Amino acid sequence: MTSANDTAATATTTFRPSGLTTDDARNVLPVLQLDDVTKTYPTSPPVHALRAVSLTVRPGELVAIVGPSGSGKTTLLHLMGTLDRPSSGTVRLTGLDVATMVDDDLAALRATRIGFVFQQFFLAEHETILDNVADGLLYAGVRQAERRQRAREALELVDLGSRLRARPTQLSGGQRQRVAIARALVGQPAIVLADEPTGNLDQATGGAILSLLDQLHDRGVTIVLITHDRGIAERMPRRVEMLDGRIVADTPVAPPQPASLNGDTPALHATPPTPRGMP
Repeated sequence: MTSANDTAATATTTFRPSGLTTDDARNVLPVLQLDDVTKTYPTSPPVHALRAVSLTVRPGELVAIVGPSGSGKTTLLHLMGTLDRPSSGTVRLTGLDVATMVDDDLAALRATRIGFVFQQFFLAEHETILDNVADGLLYAGVRQAERRQRAREALELVDLGSRLRARPTQLSGGQRQRVAIARALVGQPAIVLADEPTGNLDQATGGAILSLLDQLHDRGVTIVLITHDRGIAERMPRRVEMLDGRIVADTPVAPPQPASLNGDTPALHATPPTPRGMP
């Protein structure tokens, strides 16, 4: 296997100006690219969880992957998040072929270029939310002072800047999910993978979390959301439908919105940190 040191690909950015058009995005290195990916579990009989799946996600997209239980969407999430390897085919993250990477480089890639949001919040109840978010940078080689500053900024981004010293047990379910989203964003990842992020929330609170994801998308964050709920998927600009381990439908990306009359665009440009030994 080759190390990431031998790979010349460069990291894509997490945030892009909202003025980036669809044509512009097509000329940018994909954040995530799967080519003819299969995943078979060697049980008796074998389970073919994914069958010839090809998918490209470009910077700034908000994509819903929707399907019933057993459709393969969770397996796809694991492969996209480099939590598992495909049986065949190619998975590239920010241009890097994960199959060619040694375990240490793969762990560094996961820690610095992917943000995860799960249905369960996975927050340390004895720590403040500031520390919970700052801990998201522990494996990225970031110094403590910078970790805490970036955690403050991420919490402000999800409207929790006034609750930095609160503990998860003092927050509502929706607020705890906002903390989890801030933790996913704090490392300025190339992509955020959200697995049923509203699954443990009531309808109103879940709607607020989806609105937050919309706002983050407007700021250029690349997000892939996994859901079984077609109603949630239908509000996303791009929907990928799965059934029996295959992609059976992929809607086109929504056309870009016209520029505002005053020409204002958000000036948020952040480059994901590159760990030692990574390109």
